[in-house]
Amino acid sequence: MSFDNHGEPSFVRPRWPAPPNIRALCTTRFGGVSHPPWASLNLGDHVGDDSAHVQENRKKLASACNLSPEAFGWLSQVHGTNAVALPASPEGLIPEADASYTEAAGIACAILSADCLPVILCDYDGTTVAAAHAGWRSLAGGVLENLVAQLGLPGHRLMAWLGPAIGPDVFEVGPEVKAAFVAHSPLAAEAFSMAGARSGHYLADIYLLARQRLEAMGVEQIFGGGFCTVTDSQRFYSYRRDGQTGRMATIIWKN
Repeated sequence: MSFDNHGEPSFVRPRWPAPPNIRALCTTRFGGVSHPPWASLNLGDHVGDDSAHVQENRKKLASACNLSPEAFGWLSQVHGTNAVALPASPEGLIPEADASYTEAAGIACAILSADCLPVILCDYDGTTVAAAHAGWRSLAGGVLENLVAQLGLPGHRLMAWLGPAIGPDVFEVGPEVKAAFVAHSPLAAEAFSMAGARSGHYLADIYLLARQRLEAMGVEQIFGGGFCTVTDSQRFYSYRRDGQTGRMATIIWKN
């Protein structure tokens, strides 16, 4: 399979019972103009790619979504827990945060990733959408809890979709990662296995860890979680696999 630098962007779309006014997707590597090692639909403007290529890719994404390029709430992600309301102010400022939410129509919450877990949420009534960059540091630190708290909605009124991330068969971590999660909840130990890992290390299931956090807040409808960015090199970027590489975007908005 080859990358088409001149075709239309291709997407992974959530299979979830979201209200009809909710739109969401995750980009793949296909349909952009970036050259290797960012081929081809790189949307990250901080990974060494030609800035003109990134802007063209973002325009292609906006066009495919029937949104304006200015509708995307890009964040300066720092593996933290801060969640911001969109549209951010002052105008033009890119907020330092790892989650965003909005009740405004036509504004897209956007998360960039290349192994870290993107999580999107909406409520059953289709009034609010949200997205989080839930790599292990943010997840352990409470980014999902902080985001849901700011939404001001009970967990049982929310549904979530877990986008493409590093899979449980290849996500090797040190003991400090397990300790960080188990300190929050002993149930987190279920997400760690020493089988297949180097001595003193674990294989971690970030999808299960996110599900546990969401379920603890009362979120019952949780979908997605069947991807692996590392092993699916044709569709997805992976920082752990390639080092210098591009970024996918997981976005959600309401009409």
